[in-house]
Amino acid sequence: MDGMDRCSANYVPLTPITFLERSAAVYGDRISLAYGRVQYTWRETLLRCTRLASALVRMGIARGDVVAALAPNIPAMYELHFAVPMAGAVLCSLNVRHDAAMVSTLLSHSEAKIIVVDYQFEHIVMGAIKAMSERREKIPLVVIINEYDQPPSYIDREGSASEYLEFESLLESGKLDFKIRRPKYELDPIALNYTSGTTSRPKGVIYSHRGAYLNALSAVLLNDMCSLPVYLWVVPMFHCNGWSLTWGVAAQSGTNICQRNVSAKEIFENISLHKVTHMGGAPTVLNMIINAPTSEQKPLPRKVTMMTGGAPPPSHVLFKMRAMGFLIVHAYGLTETYGPATVCSWKPEWDSLPQDKQAKLTSRQGLQHVGLEEVDIKDPVTMESAPADGKTIGEVMVRGNTVMSGYLKDLKATREAFNGGWFRSGDLGVRHPDGYIELKDRSKDIIISGGENISSIEVESVLFSHPSVLEAAVVGRPDDRWGETPCAFVKLKDGCSASEEDIIKFCREHLPHYMAPRSVVFKDLPKTSTGKTQKFILKEEAKAMGSLPKQTSKL
Repeated sequence: MDGMDRCSANYVPLTPITFLERSAAVYGDRISLAYGRVQYTWRETLLRCTRLASALVRMGIARGDVVAALAPNIPAMYELHFAVPMAGAVLCSLNVRHDAAMVSTLLSHSEAKIIVVDYQFEHIVMGAIKAMSERREKIPLVVIINEYDQPPSYIDREGSASEYLEFESLLESGKLDFKIRRPKYELDPIALNYTSGTTSRPKGVIYSHRGAYLNALSAVLLNDMCSLPVYLWVVPMFHCNGWSLTWGVAAQSGTNICQRNVSAKEIFENISLHKVTHMGGAPTVLNMIINAPTSEQKPLPRKVTMMTGGAPPPSHVLFKMRAMGFLIVHAYGLTETYGPATVCSWKPEWDSLPQDKQAKLTSRQGLQHVGLEEVDIKDPVTMESAPADGKTIGEVMVRGNTVMSGYLKDLKATREAFNGGWFRSGDLGVRHPDGYIELKDRSKDIIISGGENISSIEVESVLFSHPSVLEAAVVGRPDDRWGETPCAFVKLKDGCSASEEDIIKFCREHLPHYMAPRSVVFKDLPKTSTGKTQKFILKEEAKAMGSLPKQTSKL
């Protein structure tokens, strides 16, 4: 249109760095981070991040270089989410449950120039550095984060060619007059996140400044996060950058309550002490809270809004959380969507429904948040939209500004994921008449038994409703007659008992006969650090068990 002129007056590349700068200007004296006896204000956080960015540049970090981090939810980890982008670099937050072999692989793949590691995981990085040295690869500089109230740790580093620096000393070496390196283009990368590896080798997902900015604001909105929230860090900051809330809390000038370890006792204590308003956690965390011993529970000083996602939470778990005073926001997303992509928004007409019906409705995945263009259930071959009948299964697909830029060094996988102009999630679901979507399973987790498709999620939901079951996961077990049949892996609540026959009978009373598990294994379930059950491990165990004896393999 005639008269338009894009210039620096009306266009600046979007970046979450501005969230920190604004909070320091408007709420400079407000507490930004609290961790034990350590507290910083927003003004101090900006100064610390500026110094750290300066120090990284003085160490040779250039635009586009990768700085890796291996740390729990501590202040240094939060600061890295701003300092690294302020240096023009890309933050690669690594899963603290990775072993040395995986860390060495990811450091090599990402070509990280620096690895910042918490003392608790120093031995893992030492092992990774050793492996990289043996492969004669270029190894990153190592920066150690020591605990604020503990003496420095000392690990045998003999024979390593890497240099070792201490985090606080490095930070102090930076200059306050450092000129922040803003992105030249808003699609410049800000973060590299490796997928959780629940089904295969992790892939490096590239986030942009624009996507991080938009998803952070979207996460704030879907959590009903008003100004000055108090956010308890339970979601690992390394997981999708804390579901984008590392940046989102700064946008609202909130207070970040950091905690190194996650337990029901610490959660209740921190909520009580800091008057927490918001938090997040996988369904396993919800399960931990509702099953906490009475001695560890404390009454909530106010309603606590809690976002959950990662796996569909059982409806009875949502019901119990609401009864305890938590307001649950059920979101759905993937690493490739910066974390939350859809949200099950509450509808006023649900107020008059029975609570069990309310819980069932809110356990669905809902619709896209305001930062995403569209979500749909499609036939992966024809790309036709599935009818909104709550029955026709298709693949969950999304498109919009908060979808990843691509997979690092894997253009083939990127194009496959974007085939057809949509991001293909690999999740299967249905669309209900009200438009809301509901997950049914991962495409790789659907159990096909005698030609029938069995949703492991539906079977797991029934298992979770058993009074003795704490955790459950269902996978397919080979069967000579039916191809495969459901096999349940179950962890019982402390002090409770149930036999394989009890569990199977209970499921048959609540499910079609063919959907009920044929075998039950009692054990602790393998999980990622974000609380997702590693079904690929359970699938291997079920496969190794072989087919059920013929006399028990009946529909």
